[in-house]
Amino acid sequence: MYRKILVALENSPTDQELLPHIARFAVMTKSELLLLHVADGWVARNFEQLSLAESEEMREDLSYLEEIATRLRGETGLKIEPRLALGNPPTQILQVAEQEQCDLIAMASHGHQLIGDIIHGSTIEAVRHKAHVPILVVPPKK
Repeated sequence: MYRKILVALENSPTDQELLPHIARFAVMTKSELLLLHVADGWVARNFEQLSLAESEEMREDLSYLEEIATRLRGETGLKIEPRLALGNPPTQILQVAEQEQCDLIAMASHGHQLIGDIIHGSTIEAVRHKAHVPILVVPPKK
């Protein structure tokens, strides 16, 4: 049913709530995992247009993805690809999911953060409204 699952990671503690759930699910469905983090700092958002050098944040994010991929491969035996994208998180999540023909998008929720959601918008809400595949959202622990 699910051939390839895009797992949107934030390089934050919420990832540790999402990963066990999606790893078990992927083993049950024998799915590939595409671990995606979207770097959205100033350098990442302007990287191509201004021909900028890779930032320390981008290097750390890629290292983080590779560490998780290596660990999950060892634990599950699944095919797992780490991917760093640059720019606007909802846009990149949707674009990569479509390009890679992912069947499911998995994300972790932070819960309601009224002021933060108003100022920054909610990545989950933006993805939910435009996604053409199902979305699995893991809520935060209480």
